[in-house]
Amino acid sequence: MLVGLLIVRSGAEDVAHAMLTLGWRLAPITLFHLLPLSLSTLSWRELMSSGCRLDVASAGWIRWIRESINNLLPVASVGGDVAGVRLARLRGVGSAQAAASAVVDITVGVVTQLVFVSAGVTLLMIRSTDGAAFLAARILLIGIAGFAVALTIFVWIQHRNMLFVSTRLVRRLLPEDWRSILSDGASAIDEQVVATYRRRPALLRASALRLAAWVTGAGEIWLVMYFLGRSLSATDALILESLGSGIYAAAFIVPGALGVLEGGFVMFGALFGLPADISLSISLSKRVRELLLGLPGLLAWQWAETHSLVHRKDAGP
Repeated sequence: MLVGLLIVRSGAEDVAHAMLTLGWRLAPITLFHLLPLSLSTLSWRELMSSGCRLDVASAGWIRWIRESINNLLPVASVGGDVAGVRLARLRGVGSAQAAASAVVDITVGVVTQLVFVSAGVTLLMIRSTDGAAFLAARILLIGIAGFAVALTIFVWIQHRNMLFVSTRLVRRLLPEDWRSILSDGASAIDEQVVATYRRRPALLRASALRLAAWVTGAGEIWLVMYFLGRSLSATDALILESLGSGIYAAAFIVPGALGVLEGGFVMFGALFGLPADISLSISLSKRVRELLLGLPGLLAWQWAETHSLVHRKDAGP
């Protein structure tokens, strides 16, 4: 509803013309996303212990499915990570290791995203002396500070048996024979989480790779502007991408940040003198990419789950 309203107010004909101009060029824009996706895959692999680390192809396949679920299904951007843990287990990774790598990977993703958004806000303040830009930057910095505090608390809790304590809080609601199993499993995951944080070199490599993934994502915006015949510097593309990713993260409760992301790009695009129809085209091109990569990803997920179910039934007797 909100997306439709934005399109109408921005000029439906102009938006349609821009999307038609992109046309087949949406294919290379979509394929470009495989670069940041690959970097995110390598980042996640670094967080697995060397003894049970997935090969690159398997990790990339699971990462693709994780992102597809988070982008297209109403799972508050974490359902894909839960599915990823299960798929990693099916590929031979231990339950505790798979869950721990996912928990730390989420944390690394949020930390590096905060760094990326902070860099974008800083560049915005350096680039522009406009009052609107400074107002937007101040609001974003307040939001970043709030997220940073919440993230610090989250990391601290991870080092204090987060899952074991959580399990104890809900154990009264569970059958007796489940309680010890869940408590033992939670303790094993907590131990793996702490062990992962102690592997500092691997953690630093994972963080560097994930930050590189955020930065290279700006190439998608630059490509859209290039194909539309409009000039946009790499720095401005990076600022727009960082602010857009910040909006996407803040609206995680809204499925796919639908409408929120579009409104954010219209607002921030105006700071760079971009018409609303062009800003919306940037956002819509991201939606097209999510569909082109995400729908096959959901099908691959269903195939994997069906194959696993059939295999278990065959192995049962």
